[in-house]
Amino acid sequence: MAVEWIWLVFIFAFGTCIGSFLNVVIYRLPREKSLVSPPSACPSCNTPIRFYNNIPLFSWLLLRGKCPDCKATISARYFLVELLTAICFGGLYLWIFWFGQRATGIEGATAMTQFFAGGGWLFFLVNIALIATFLAASAIDMELWIIPLELCWFVTIAGFIGSGVAEFVIGSKAVLEFDLFPTVVHSPTFAAITVGGLVGLVVSLIGLFTGAIKPSYEMAEDEEGDCEEAVKSQENEPEYNDRLEILKEVVFLLPVMIGALVAVQITRMPPVAEKWDSFVAFPVVSGLLGSVGGYLAGCTVVWATRIFGTLAFNKEAMGLGDVHLMGAAGAVIGAKWVVLAFFLAPFLGITWALYQALFKKMRQIPYGPFLSLAVFAVIIFHDWMQRILMNFYGF
Repeated sequence: MAVEWIWLVFIFAFGTCIGSFLNVVIYRLPREKSLVSPPSACPSCNTPIRFYNNIPLFSWLLLRGKCPDCKATISARYFLVELLTAICFGGLYLWIFWFGQRATGIEGATAMTQFFAGGGWLFFLVNIALIATFLAASAIDMELWIIPLELCWFVTIAGFIGSGVAEFVIGSKAVLEFDLFPTVVHSPTFAAITVGGLVGLVVSLIGLFTGAIKPSYEMAEDEEGDCEEAVKSQENEPEYNDRLEILKEVVFLLPVMIGALVAVQITRMPPVAEKWDSFVAFPVVSGLLGSVGGYLAGCTVVWATRIFGTLAFNKEAMGLGDVHLMGAAGAVIGAKWVVLAFFLAPFLGITWALYQALFKKMRQIPYGPFLSLAVFAVIIFHDWMQRILMNFYGF
């Protein structure tokens, strides 16, 4: 039992280290600075931080939140991000493997045997990759009102890889029965929609890069630099006809919709249907298409809201960063759950929105943190939500 506690402490400590790196990401990535060099330094006096002053959690407390050289205040965000990341890592491990509040079907007498011998490490790693990355994206969105796409791409790739190998590492029975990773083994029609939509997306991207399809909201070159400066100068941004700009995005999405419809019709043809069902049944194919389908579903639900909201109010509704964020979430948790998370997010954000409107006179809020929180809630309360969906809606 002592080994179990040591492993839990290690996971918590590992979380603090990842949280320390997330602080680097939060500060440097949106400012287009290298995440590797130069070494961390005080933002005020630019003195490199000594290794003994860079111990996660402890250093901030021992230094009392001040630089040891210039005595400038060090934001409490650094401590909070490290602590929150560690709590998420350790809490998720306890929730899944110690307390069994997220059923996995992974066999093992102890939490560690489920984690290592049962392949639970893959499920854990992909989910903490999502949680940690979304934590960084939320912090950036709250400060600068942007979501760096590199963060979304990282989670998306992790979802693709995890879903592709899950049935080999964990086993088909556990993955399918307990919904650990998205698959399409029982949904050949959804698999066809995914493939057709993906082909259409490639066509749209080719059209975009060749100039056949015009991008929306084209920005002047001088506004593509430092993200913080761009946010500060939002009032100087050029004015657009928002409805016209959003119609350009509709044109971009047309090949995706047409591709999905055509693929469904082709795979329903008698000579193709049986072979298609067999092809989709392959574990790697099923996992990859499930993850890609989740990505497309996450993008679709946000993009549809963006399009209809902009057309209705003639004002840009939601950002494309939110589209990529939910696409990344869908690649990890699957189509059904990412759609549920999207509709859960407004309930999480409404209190904060009212506070901003009443006391800070702001009608707009960064939505990424609430989307991220909704995704986290779906991961944690998956089994409870699944029972509700089964009892009331039959799926």
